[in-house]
Amino acid sequence: MKFISWNVNGLRACLQKGFLDFFHEIDADIFCIQESKLQEGQVELELPGYFQYWNYAKKKGYSGTAIFTKREPLSVRYGIGAEEHDQEGRVITLEYEEFYVVTVYTPNSQNELARLPYRMEWEDAFLGYLKGLEETKPVIFCGDLNVAHREIDLKNPKTNRKNAGFTDEERAKFTQLVEHGFIDTYRYFYPDQEGVYSWWSYRFRAREKNAGWRIDYFCVSEALAGRLADAKIHTEVFGSDHCPVELDLT
Repeated sequence: MKFISWNVNGLRACLQKGFLDFFHEIDADIFCIQESKLQEGQVELELPGYFQYWNYAKKKGYSGTAIFTKREPLSVRYGIGAEEHDQEGRVITLEYEEFYVVTVYTPNSQNELARLPYRMEWEDAFLGYLKGLEETKPVIFCGDLNVAHREIDLKNPKTNRKNAGFTDEERAKFTQLVEHGFIDTYRYFYPDQEGVYSWWSYRFRAREKNAGWRIDYFCVSEALAGRLADAKIHTEVFGSDHCPVELDLT
């Protein structure tokens, strides 16, 4: 099975920059997007052979997630069941016989860490949600987690130490995810790989210089470790300030 996750940073813009070319070429079984920046009815996607599930933010042109899947799920959930966290269209969960698939767009801590306290509350609530699902069956979750976990995961760790996405607090929350039994699949296969990122600022010709961050992930319950086949980061794909990431399961 092939899974793809991509923060498209505005689906309407990404559609003008080759989204459908990549979508059809990669032929994923399950394709997750984040930051669709849409309201219902603003785009009509013709994706033959795929079921479509969308979660929109209340605020227009903001956040939002979607999943396109060849396999019809047993059930679908939107959000994590907590009203204070479910206004921004950040989570969709599909249930299958053997696992759950979750797409997530983690809140950004923002300039001067204005939203870091909220982010910490979100992290705890989201981990609790994942562990609740795991009581029933294993979980695959993916998306823009808005954190580079280790120094190896961004080009300039020293100068970004206290910036959003690389604070000690955010990194500690990701460590907590791992300690609670979730595998960062890219590091599972490539523990020491440097210089491979999934996001680059639109400023300062960052992508050209590969001054990036690895903030897009596929993580899975340890129970699925035996099914992991590969994890990829498609740095060759443009269309957003993020590139797609991939998980392959046997």
